[in-house]
Amino acid sequence: MLTNTITFKVPSGDLSGYYARPEDKGRRAAIIVIHELLGLNDNILETARRFANQGYACLAVDLFHNRNVAICLARFFSGMLLNSLNHGAIRDLKASLTYLAGLPGVNADRLGAIGFCMGGSFAIAWACTDERLKVIAPYYSTNPRPIDAVARACPVVGSFPEKDYISRGAEKLREALDRHNVPNDIKLYPGSKHSFFNKDRGVYNAAAAEDSWQRTIEFFQEYLS
Repeated sequence: MLTNTITFKVPSGDLSGYYARPEDKGRRAAIIVIHELLGLNDNILETARRFANQGYACLAVDLFHNRNVAICLARFFSGMLLNSLNHGAIRDLKASLTYLAGLPGVNADRLGAIGFCMGGSFAIAWACTDERLKVIAPYYSTNPRPIDAVARACPVVGSFPEKDYISRGAEKLREALDRHNVPNDIKLYPGSKHSFFNKDRGVYNAAAAEDSWQRTIEFFQEYLS
């Protein structure tokens, strides 16, 4: 596996990211990893490496790079409540995908994204506005506004914890995706809590984390093959 930290240009300035991919030079399907409110932590870096071990080129984007985190979070909450489809971070993610798609050894026709919490919310809203995405995996995310924007989304594999107020929207998301004939696999994990996928948090749930990972990998293999 090859890994390195890179910096690239987006409309709002510079962003950095952690890039991981298999060592060979073959053209690979590629994935953007979007971090939660905790930023580009070890759990996100490990997720990128796990995808690389599955054969993908993977870019974990640091949306907080050289920025005031408190201001970023304030903009996140206000922006997602008002109009999640036109959020500034989504514009940065689109530019990040453009950068990733242009790297040597990346197949620009096979692109996906995964996100956690804040990142999961960005992933599902982003998918409603960018046809380059072929599959996404939001974890414990909020729904896009308006929710019927998912009519334009790619296939979705979503993972939600039972003991989390955010998960009240999971069934609404499934209903909207079904209503618009968007392939999906939405699962609620009994007994799990927010951030159940993060090994560094006290709420880590090994059974839910492993099952959700296997579902995600199988779903990505189907739609990025």
